[in-house]
Amino acid sequence: MKTPNTKGRWCPGQTGNPNGRPIGTGKVAQLRASIEAKIPEILESLVKRAIDGDVGAARILLDRCIAPLKPTDIEIELPISNQPLTIQGTEILNYMSAGVISPGQGLVFLNAISAQTKITEIDELSRRIDLLENKHEVY
Repeated sequence: MKTPNTKGRWCPGQTGNPNGRPIGTGKVAQLRASIEAKIPEILESLVKRAIDGDVGAARILLDRCIAPLKPTDIEIELPISNQPLTIQGTEILNYMSAGVISPGQGLVFLNAISAQTKITEIDELSRRIDLLENKHEVY
C-alpha cells in the first residue's frame, strides 16, 4: 500500500484516491444523462420547427444528419495547341479569364503543364548525359 511521505504529502506518482471518481458522477455526465433521456423529444421539436420554417433548426438538423455536399468535377475538353508549354499555359489563363473554365480547373491544367515541363526537362537531361557519355566513352 502506498503511503504519504513524512511531511504528510503523497509522493510523486502516488495518489490518495487510487480508484478515482466513479464514472458518471461528474456534472457533465449527469447533464448528458438528463439530455439523453429527452433526445427523441428534442429531435421531434427540431423537426417540427424546421418544417414550420425555422432556418436555425433546419440548419442544425442538416449539418448533423446529412453529409455536406462535395464539389464534383465535370469533364472539360479544351482545344490546347501543340505549341510550347509556355503558350499552352497562356491559353489556359485565357480560358480562365474568359470564364470558359473555373480558376480551380485552370489550376489543375496548369499543374499538369508544370508536371509535363519537369518530365520534359528530365528526358532532355538524360538524353544529353547519354550523348556526353557516348562521346567521351564514359560508363
